[in-house]
Amino acid sequence: MAWVYLVVAGFLETGWAIGLKYTDGFTRLVPSVLTACAIAGSMFLLSVAARTIPIGTAYAIWVGIGAVGAVLAGILLFDEPRDVIRLFFIMLLIVALAGLKLTAQTGSPQT
Repeated sequence: MAWVYLVVAGFLETGWAIGLKYTDGFTRLVPSVLTACAIAGSMFLLSVAARTIPIGTAYAIWVGIGAVGAVLAGILLFDEPRDVIRLFFIMLLIVALAGLKLTAQTGSPQT
């Protein structure tokens, strides 16, 4: 279940990163509230996932999902560049995230 929490946390990170674009410097109420909720939810789910998944792995995957999501959302929503080399490096990041998942060992949480 920790991996599900981590993936959802990553998607929420994408959401708040994109949400920042719509807050207009946190001067627009609704986008600002939604962005703040996404930040809080993302952090909470990351902390829950990190109870089981090693923190280095959890954090890297969380950031990676957010980064890939933000780049792809930027391409789709804001007409950001989509040249081949940029897409190649996004794919490298996805491969790195998959590698981290495949090599992660979950253990008992440290207290």
